[in-house]
Amino acid sequence: MSSAAGADRPASAPCPGTVAPGPRGADVDARLEAREQRMDSLLGRYIGYLGLAIGVALTPFVYEPTPAFLAGVVGTTLASALWTFFFVTRRPALAEQPRWGTVYVTGLVAFMAALVLQSGFFGFQAFAGYVHSFAYLRGRARWAGVAGTAAIAAYGQVGSPAPATLTLGLTAGWLVLSLLNTVVAGTFMYFSEFTSAQTERRREVISELNEANRRLSETLAENAALQTRLLASAREAGVLDERARLAREIHDTIAQGLAGVVTQLEAAGAVEEEPQLRRRHVDTAMGLARESLREARRSVEALTPGQLEHAQLPDAIAEMAKRWAETSGVGLVLDTTGVPVPLLPELEVALFRVAQEALVNVGKHAGATRVGLTLSYMDDVVVLDVRDDGRGFARDEVVTTTDSGFGLAAMETRVQRVSGTLAVESAPGEGTALSASVPAIPAEVRA
Repeated sequence: MSSAAGADRPASAPCPGTVAPGPRGADVDARLEAREQRMDSLLGRYIGYLGLAIGVALTPFVYEPTPAFLAGVVGTTLASALWTFFFVTRRPALAEQPRWGTVYVTGLVAFMAALVLQSGFFGFQAFAGYVHSFAYLRGRARWAGVAGTAAIAAYGQVGSPAPATLTLGLTAGWLVLSLLNTVVAGTFMYFSEFTSAQTERRREVISELNEANRRLSETLAENAALQTRLLASAREAGVLDERARLAREIHDTIAQGLAGVVTQLEAAGAVEEEPQLRRRHVDTAMGLARESLREARRSVEALTPGQLEHAQLPDAIAEMAKRWAETSGVGLVLDTTGVPVPLLPELEVALFRVAQEALVNVGKHAGATRVGLTLSYMDDVVVLDVRDDGRGFARDEVVTTTDSGFGLAAMETRVQRVSGTLAVESAPGEGTALSASVPAIPAEVRA
């Protein structure tokens, strides 16, 4: 059994249902992350001045504002502000280094102690002590910074009396307040740090997801471009295959027929004295010419199946098969199962050509009296079955080419180019069954 081949094109299409990730969610997350980072930066850089501002503003209303007292308060306040400005505001990366972070927090707590000894209102500088202890210290040093800050804040809370005037009750109260401040501030800063770690992890996860989405989008774009190139290459290969097929068919049918016509006409010219013999040669030449004309028309029709331009695949195959049955005199049974759906053009062309050539070969070689043709639409494949009750053949004796120069190998190549399969079963005296299966890719996937 043989068949004709046309230009082959693979069924390649992008994965349906794939949606490239949109930038909307990523933009929202980026804005939220930028806002959080700005807030953290502002808090870290300027909280060191909050307690100083409160202490300077409230101290003159409670303590006697003598020139010496005010000079001490203002001088110590400026020194503390400059200390924070140098390490945190002007060069924020400096305090983040472990060694310089320890130097900065130690100096910050020392300036706070000097200020609280002058005015209890500078206990509000504890805000900076707690935050910067966790920001710029590492490990247990954090808790030491929190405890030192808490002790100084507690001293301001009991009234910042002169050390020589501390009574037992004031000392006990100061120790209790120091412990309480340490527990409260430490707990707050611990959970704040935990929340910050969770937020940072969330940022990392979002960043990883955005990066994965970006890579996925690039991969999809690359796959689409690759599929386009593969389709173009397959089309070029199909054009070359079709040219080779036409060359074989023209050589084996039309060219040989025309050569026979020329031979018969030359023979007729050589026997002009014998009218009967001359007439026989002319009749033979006319018969060869008609046969060549039929072969030429069949080759031209094989280029583009016009039936598929105006009808669905089942109707096109049915129309072609009925015309074949009328001219061949072989009984034909047509059947379509499943729900017909339009397929990619290259898939329908492949099935149509397989059906067309299978029937042509049945008429030429099988000697059959009955042929059955079934087109089955399934969920993932479409199958074409062609069965005849002809003479059949032994599989170990089958050859890949026939007298037309085209055989089962080329038919199988045509089906494989669209990711399909071809199976042939036959035995002498038992007919032949051919089954071509292609993927059921709907035509709208290409769009």
